[in-house]
Amino acid sequence: MSAGLEELVDCLHGRRIAVLTGAGVSTESGIPDYRSPEALQRPRRPIHGPEFVRNAALRRRYWARSMVGWQRFRDARPGAAHLAIARLEAAGVASSLITQNVDRLHHAAGSREVIELHGALAETVCLECGCIEDRDALQVRMRELNPSWLDGPSPMAPDGDADLPDELIEGFVTPACVQCDGVLKPNVVFFGHNVARPIVDAAFAKIEEADALLVAGTSLAVFSGYRFLLRAAERKIPIAIVNRGPVRGEERATVKVDGGTGETLAAIARRLA
Repeated sequence: MSAGLEELVDCLHGRRIAVLTGAGVSTESGIPDYRSPEALQRPRRPIHGPEFVRNAALRRRYWARSMVGWQRFRDARPGAAHLAIARLEAAGVASSLITQNVDRLHHAAGSREVIELHGALAETVCLECGCIEDRDALQVRMRELNPSWLDGPSPMAPDGDADLPDELIEGFVTPACVQCDGVLKPNVVFFGHNVARPIVDAAFAKIEEADALLVAGTSLAVFSGYRFLLRAAERKIPIAIVNRGPVRGEERATVKVDGGTGETLAAIARRLA
């Protein structure tokens, strides 16, 4: 770790750093991921956007699980990695932050300029009229719609919901839009849907302005994040990676540390901020 840390510091020192984060920076806050070694021992099929839109039963299952899992997800607090990145930003070392996460823990840690590639679970959106509703407000409405619903501690899942047996979900009343009674979805980009072009363009602009790219806590298996590593490689700027396990495109990196993001990023922040 010490040798790898020295390489990381040398790679990033004196440069404006664009930071790209994934689920691995939030697992230490108790939020599960899909692709870590631990996650692969409990495989769970991600929600696919097109299926969510057309399948009412899937939406009922999601919102039932979400109602149970929301409070634990909402109560999660920033970990060492989030705080380290915010410290680097405050010191002017990290010039931008692009995250694939939907938990807003970077905001809670104090980061101000955050590009959310995949949206945020703190909001819901109506597929009919586009109305945005605060997720806490929706939680209140779901409780009112399902007053006899019995829930309790359940394992948190990667989509901010919880694993529940199907037989408990059959009687759940799915919420609708307060404005038009339309279909609601969390304001996130599910698998099978694309990140909005303005968000992609804004993220590319941050890569263009940076002198180095720091990739933290992501395997970059999904192209929505991987493309930014490719752009950094095209520009021939240094690429530093901190992640447990393999990372797509890691052969293009200047340095990679295979380890936890919290300890490593905290050490980087102490050296550079």
